Order: sequence, then structure tokens, then C-alpha cells
Amino acid sequence: MDHTRYLDSTPYVTKDGSVIRELMHPLYHGCRNQSLAEATVATGQKTQLHKHHTSEELYFITSGQGRMTLGNKQFDVRVGDTICIAPGTPHCIENTGSQDLVILCSCAPAYRHDDTELLSE
Repeated sequence: MDHTRYLDSTPYVTKDGSVIRELMHPLYHGCRNQSLAEATVATGQKTQLHKHHTSEELYFITSGQGRMTLGNKQFDVRVGDTICIAPGTPHCIENTGSQDLVILCSCAPAYRHDDTELLSE
């Protein structure tokens, strides 16, 4: 399948605590080397600090605002910002706004639960 409809993708909670909607993933769709998902972090919530051993991630903020932790750096993010997360880099994001923080997440290679390691803060 090389075409998906947003409402046909059932959201689920992933290891880091965000609500994920897989928009395109090799396990379910026609892509091979990457995945695209929408992540939602509710107001006042924060994902758990984690890293991916092999996947590089790109975050694109589509709604809301937050505070990104990327390695030893922290910075504010808002609509229109893009963040590159290199493999092995500890990261998390906190919703600091008054509405859901919504992020498009692209992973290459595609996201896998077993590639995610939860870390202590």
C-alpha cells in the first residue's frame, strides 16, 4: 500500500509515552527504508528520555510549543521548527504550551520498538 488515510491509522502509546499515529511504515505500507508518524504530547506532559541506537529522527512541529532536550542541550520549539536527532542521542520533549504539542516524526531506518532505549533522567 503506497497511500494511507489519516483516520485509518489507529493511535497507540509508544515506549517514550507519546501518542503515535503511524502514517507510513514498512510493516504496514509500501515504504521500505523509513517511517513517518505523528506524535502528540498532551499539555503538561513530557516524553521519557530515550535514544534510538540506529534510527535518525527528524521532528517537525506542526502544533503547540515545547522544550526539547537533545543530548546536553535544551531549547524551546514551536510551530515550524525542525529538529534532527542523530542515532544514539538522548532526547525528550516537554509540552510547555496550552494545547497539544503535535510533531511529525520521520525515522530512517524505520522506527522499531526494540531500537528505543529508555534512559534515566
